[in-house]
Amino acid sequence: MDLIALADFNLVARHGGFGRAARAAGRPKATLSRRVAELESSLDLRLFERGARALKLTQEGRALYERTGALLIELDEAATAIASGGDKPRGKLRISAPLLFSQIAMGNLAAKFALKYPEVRLEITTEDRTVDMIEEGYDVVIRVNPDPDESLVGRIFLRDRLVVVASPHLQRPTDGSRVPAVVRGTANQTGAWEVTSPSGRSPSGRSRIAIDPVLHLSSLIMVRDAVRAGVGAGRLPVSLVSRDLAAGALAHWGDGVGPDIELWTLYPSRRLLSARVSAFLDYLKEAFPKGTPDELASYIGG
Repeated sequence: MDLIALADFNLVARHGGFGRAARAAGRPKATLSRRVAELESSLDLRLFERGARALKLTQEGRALYERTGALLIELDEAATAIASGGDKPRGKLRISAPLLFSQIAMGNLAAKFALKYPEVRLEITTEDRTVDMIEEGYDVVIRVNPDPDESLVGRIFLRDRLVVVASPHLQRPTDGSRVPAVVRGTANQTGAWEVTSPSGRSPSGRSRIAIDPVLHLSSLIMVRDAVRAGVGAGRLPVSLVSRDLAAGALAHWGDGVGPDIELWTLYPSRRLLSARVSAFLDYLKEAFPKGTPDELASYIGG
């Protein structure tokens, strides 16, 4: 198989079209089209469906892209490492991270990582949606409690938990009446929050807080700020409010019942990781050696 033609096929697949691939690589569009056509002819397979306005991978094309893309990257990095006399992290590192973690930690993390590895060009996209790492060209994805994915491997690097908090001036009802609440999202949330007592998390210490949502906000940072202002109680990650709790600016009404919040790093399932991905994973381990909410809270400014 012609490795140059295979590399050109991967380039076109990654950028989603001959024109975009040509502009990104600074190469003639006609050359890329010819190389891909030659690869299709040698394999006797159609790799792309060519519409009037769009280019789409066939089932066979997607399988070839998923199985060869990572290998070509490793070959390129191995050649670069040998030529430079070492395996020093370099090149572009694309990361997708969730909104809240990006807002409270990624700026600081990214800056320190860039200072430590100046030859790595870090590119971070903030989004909570599920991304296709291969198709969208991400090297690492950070997600909260991700669903299992056989095509990816990963590790937990942080744990957090939910707590119910409120302004010290807002009294927690003792008669079961509803308390004003600030919630994330626009769904019509009613009912109650189940919590354990602040002094312990055993099942015997559970209670319920009936809520009346008075504010629906799209960001947990917005929820925290509204709770600080005394509008209502909120259910928030402890890392986001630990400083306020320590300073007495917020009162702790109880710990949320349910599984902990787990932050994972996910990356394509392959035996050899690039030097830049390995460096970033090791850096997260250095930044959060215990993976506790307190370590995450230290990255929150103000």
